[in-house]
Amino acid sequence: MSFDVICFDCDSTLSKIEGVDELAKRVGLGDELAQLTDSAMNGDVPLEAIYAKRLNLIKPSRADIEWLSKLYISELVDGVEVVFKQLAQHNKSVHIISGGLLPAILPLAKILHVPESNIHAVDIYFDNNGQYLGYDTASPLTKNGGKAVIVESLESHNVVMVGDGQTDLEAQKAGAKVIGFGGVIARDAVRNKADFFVEEYDFRKILTFNLIE
Repeated sequence: MSFDVICFDCDSTLSKIEGVDELAKRVGLGDELAQLTDSAMNGDVPLEAIYAKRLNLIKPSRADIEWLSKLYISELVDGVEVVFKQLAQHNKSVHIISGGLLPAILPLAKILHVPESNIHAVDIYFDNNGQYLGYDTASPLTKNGGKAVIVESLESHNVVMVGDGQTDLEAQKAGAKVIGFGGVIARDAVRNKADFFVEEYDFRKILTFNLIE
């Protein structure tokens, strides 16, 4: 079985980092907020219970987001560019679905040649001085079940989601298959519930699951 639509998480999947945790480190809140992120990705607490809290503590500026966008690219997981090139050669529809911040992810998507219309992430707002104003609270990606909502909106019955966390598993509710990627962080909940699982730190391993056949 091959898939018509291939969707990817960003943090700890395409890139080795967790973006919000890197922003937290930048303002001296790294350890505290990393624990919150890990709890949500393991399914111990709902995403909506921590989403606003993290951003309201960090208050990332436009400059912080530009810094993060460069870090996402510099920390790409081995093999990501090869995989995306092969998917393009086989005319696959590729989407990035992330609870991360949209302007930080767009430059990464651009180098992977994913159109902006296929990037589903959470927008963030700044004042005229580039200081944090807030984020798109209406985005389904700020709460549990959001990735299932996005997958359903793609209107395809042949979708696979690639990611490392509990929120990626939720794509199964919309009929998608899930490839758990444990190359950066291997979570037992994902290993046990995903349809397929990659242990190795080599993104090309996901191609073994008939993505392009």
